[in-house]
Amino acid sequence: MSSLQRIKGSIPPVVTPIRDGEVDYDAYRSLIDFQTSQGSHGVLVNGTTAEPSTLTTDERNRLVDIAVDTVAGKIPVVAATGSQSLAETEVLTRHAVNAGVDALLIVTPYYIRPPQRGLIEYYLKLASQFDTPWMIYHIPGRTAVNVTLNSMKEIRDKSPHFVGMKHAVNDLGFVTECLAAFGDDFKIFVGLEELSFPMMTIGACGLMNAVGNLRPAILAEMCDAVWASDLKTGRKLHQRLLEINQAVFYDTNPIPMKYMMKKLGILPSNEHRLPMLPASPELEERLDGVLERAGLLREIAA
Repeated sequence: MSSLQRIKGSIPPVVTPIRDGEVDYDAYRSLIDFQTSQGSHGVLVNGTTAEPSTLTTDERNRLVDIAVDTVAGKIPVVAATGSQSLAETEVLTRHAVNAGVDALLIVTPYYIRPPQRGLIEYYLKLASQFDTPWMIYHIPGRTAVNVTLNSMKEIRDKSPHFVGMKHAVNDLGFVTECLAAFGDDFKIFVGLEELSFPMMTIGACGLMNAVGNLRPAILAEMCDAVWASDLKTGRKLHQRLLEINQAVFYDTNPIPMKYMMKKLGILPSNEHRLPMLPASPELEERLDGVLERAGLLREIAA
């Protein structure tokens, strides 16, 4: 648990570059380097923004290996190892633990819509197999299942290395309830761009937001501002990101993000695997307007 204190701040879920239908591992290594050089406090591998459901288990595992090797201990690596299948989650989690990740993020099993007692047993069975700090990825908009506070209390009581969650729900009240129940050291990461600044001001320890693929430095600065109690600066940075935050959801994430990254030269290709598709011409035009108004197109032209 020695690295636990480092797991905070802006930890973007890095996209997965695809070229000609295959994962572009060289481009992925460059994206990890980009995050490190831009001041991100960590990287999240195989988060939702990485389109993990379109990847094979071997591909997801290799991305973990590349991230751990590339950061070389400079910043923490959090691996998202969840699936709808317990067996697959066990394989992914075991590999990530052996690779030396600093923490795990395990999504509530999607599609199945299990009862709370099933969620509890699922997480406890997984957690009994490793000592690495782990967090629940709470994103009911994608998984169609909530995890309740009572369920989290039981998991916490029986798994001391359960240390937090990524909360991708428009519910600040639940954040306060969790911190009241588990203490201020319970790690809550913001999973919705629009709530980045508000959730941090009430106790979230950091961000795991898709927009961190595009503007890593600003998100890191916003975290630093909140930690320094400079709420004026934090709010100003949050407002600067307003339209870009909204643009993330102009289409299914990460379709807009990959297009904007390609437009700015961060990503060589905005290719996806089916059933995802690149941005339509109409969406491209709309996103170009967002980048222009944010001043980002002028930055790359300068």
